[in-house]
Amino acid sequence: MPLVLPLVSDGGRVTEVGLFIPCYVDQFYPQVGLATVTLLERLGCRVRYPEAQTCCGQPMANAGAAADAAPLAERFAQIFGQYPYVVCPSGSCVSMVRNHYRDVLPGRPDVDAVGTRTYELCEFLVDVLHVDAISGRFAHRVGLHQSCHALRELRLGSGTERRVPRFNKVRTLLASLEGITLVELGRADECCGFGGVFSVEEEAVSCAMGRDRISDHLQAGAEFITGVDVSCLMHLDGLLRREKRPLGVRHVAEILAGAVS
Repeated sequence: MPLVLPLVSDGGRVTEVGLFIPCYVDQFYPQVGLATVTLLERLGCRVRYPEAQTCCGQPMANAGAAADAAPLAERFAQIFGQYPYVVCPSGSCVSMVRNHYRDVLPGRPDVDAVGTRTYELCEFLVDVLHVDAISGRFAHRVGLHQSCHALRELRLGSGTERRVPRFNKVRTLLASLEGITLVELGRADECCGFGGVFSVEEEAVSCAMGRDRISDHLQAGAEFITGVDVSCLMHLDGLLRREKRPLGVRHVAEILAGAVS
């Protein structure tokens, strides 16, 4: 049975969501999951956490082992199919469910349906809850790292290569905080080099790309790097720690939830 977390919203319409926590968050950054719950509850959601959930299967699919991802995709659809919305603090995992499950399990209406109801956290706040501002304060200079799946597959932002009106859902929420300064990066939507198994098989290239991103943030005067994917942030944080660079890393859920504490 799902674990029902306490509702602490201040009234109004309650939206029930199934909380999907990716592997990196569960194993290494549980504070990101807790921040996600805090933020959703304060915005009037009843959060349910199905304890039977597992990996979405993205590592297998990215490595070319789609058959090994299929049972996990089926399990995801069974566990989360009962919820009107599924919310996850990871753009890459959401993209796997929404955009790639149909390739892993083709011809499955139930799998397609749960994909259309699965949202990245900031996307859910903006597109479903219609939140355009967060009441809170974070008086720091922040650089926004736009991870590839979130930007180019979920379209959380317009992307510099597209000739469309400029928008960025994550930046809009962050910019609403009092005291925050969002620094302007030289290459605002460049890959950090993590790429899952790419960072293992092409370590040197991966690290070089990560250092380029860090340099961009440092030159812009950022105090913190934030983003929607723990995997990318973990990669950058590892390089920062190894080289003792004066730059912090925070998931966007941590910043938004902490600002309203």
